[in-house]
Parts: sequence; C-alpha cells; structure tokens
Amino acid sequence: MSAFSHSLLRIMESVRAAAPTLDAGNQDFFRLYWEFASHFHHDKQYEFDPIPVLTTLGIDTSHAAAAGDESWDDEIAKRMNQGLDLVGNDVGTPIVAVERSDGEQVGYFGPVITKIPTGDKATDLWDALMVMMEADGFFELKKTRQDMPNPGDRPAPITS
Repeated sequence: MSAFSHSLLRIMESVRAAAPTLDAGNQDFFRLYWEFASHFHHDKQYEFDPIPVLTTLGIDTSHAAAAGDESWDDEIAKRMNQGLDLVGNDVGTPIVAVERSDGEQVGYFGPVITKIPTGDKATDLWDALMVMMEADGFFELKKTRQDMPNPGDRPAPITS
C-alpha cells in the first residue's frame, strides 16, 4: 500500500470515528471510499488533495489532518487483520465479510471482475456469492483474465 493510500485510510477512520453512530460512520467511510476510488480508477489520479473530496461530500475538512496522524494506524491494522483472519494471508483485495445464515462470520477475497454488472445481473452475482458463502469448505473460483478491468463511467459522488 502506498503512503498516500495509507493517508486516505487515516482520513476515512477519522471520519468513521467522528460519526454519531457506527452505522453513520460506516456510511461516511463508504462515501469517502467510493469517491477516493473514483479518483484512482476513473480519473487516474493516484495522489490528490482530499480536502475538495471532503467538501464535495459535505464532510468536515478538518479530517484531512488525520492523513499524517499515526494514531489511526492501530485501528487500520486491527480492521485489516479482522478481514485477513477470515480469509487468510495469501489474498489481495477486496475482502468481503458477511454473516452466514448460521450466524458465522465468513469472508472471501473478491470478486475480481473486469466489467461492473448493473441491475439484475449485479443482484444475481451478489446472490450467487452469498450462496457460495453458505457452503462449508468453499474457498476459491478462478479463471484466466481475458479482459483488462474496465470501471465504466465515473459515478457521481454519494453526497448523502
């Protein structure tokens, strides 16, 4: 992970922690993740000023100071380790964690897709992944990549 990406994680954790509830903090975290990822994947901006992003999303720009604050690193490591505890150390990102119907929390690496599905196709993909997570012992699907990733059109910021 680059130093710049790590600084963005610090900002996101600062925003999450400042929210009045965990749910609100997770929603703000997701909105920031969505917009930061759009800068990377759609705009090809691998370093940028986070203050305009915070402004666009209506989030207090004072959180930008967390970028250089190492006190957030323990929380980041804790959350990363929670994901790795579910899937193991020989994976990349994304890691998705879900609760199965029996109450057990499980995770997987992926899905890695080259085209983003929409509508019913997106729902079908998610539903299929959830069915696989119910299977004890399931750990991998893989095929050779035939296309380069295509993130599609840049999505609008999620401002609320």
